[in-house]
Amino acid sequence: MNRVPPHRADRPVRAGIPEHGRVPRYYAVKAELFDLVENLGEGTVLPSERELAERFSVSRVTLRQAVSELVLEGKLIRRQGSGTFVAPPKLVQPLSLVSYTEGMRRQGVEPTRTVITIEEISADEGLSRDLMLEPGDPVVHLERVLLADDERIGLESTYLSLRRFPDLLEKLDPGGSLYACLTERLGVRFAEAEERVETVLATPREALLIGTNPALPMLLLHRVSYDVDGHPIERARSLYRGDRFSFVARLHADR
Repeated sequence: MNRVPPHRADRPVRAGIPEHGRVPRYYAVKAELFDLVENLGEGTVLPSERELAERFSVSRVTLRQAVSELVLEGKLIRRQGSGTFVAPPKLVQPLSLVSYTEGMRRQGVEPTRTVITIEEISADEGLSRDLMLEPGDPVVHLERVLLADDERIGLESTYLSLRRFPDLLEKLDPGGSLYACLTERLGVRFAEAEERVETVLATPREALLIGTNPALPMLLLHRVSYDVDGHPIERARSLYRGDRFSFVARLHADR
């Protein structure tokens, strides 16, 4: 067995460079730049483009490509007129019945929301199937921008049956936790949820609301939540910035 240099378990094996060693020059620079970023620490401004190009013996065009990929991955952040900085760690939301509010506060982050839309709509075929309604039944649609310490990180659309929750809008603080309102004021008991996560690009409208680059990869979460009797409570579509957000789940073996 050939011995190879040790690698960190949270990093790509051999920094993602194949055994034959033939990779685009920008990628090799990216790997070196990532090591530099880790040593600089959160919030530190990156050295100038000229200095880095000389340090890695590459053209500025090659360096810019390496920096751009680290920006897309959330390792660096550009600030107009200020420079490029080492980004803070990504926020982590558990894939569980923990609310967005609770998940953020566990990390010492204050969650807030900006309301974009509160409206009554008629259930289409998909909504009626997911919420066990008849097509055309009234549904409350709540759309809100999600913030963490006043930084926009996501956009959430939630749909609930108006017949099941006729006084929802009277009891809900639109900028507060919907989960808390349902459990504490309306007596709902969450039991399980079905979730699907995929990567997408934001639409122009979504990018504008979240305040992000439309080319930035986003994490899209679809969820239908159920109560203890197996009845659906809500259907949610949550879009999160891929550079600032990640999900974690604890898995258990079947018994």
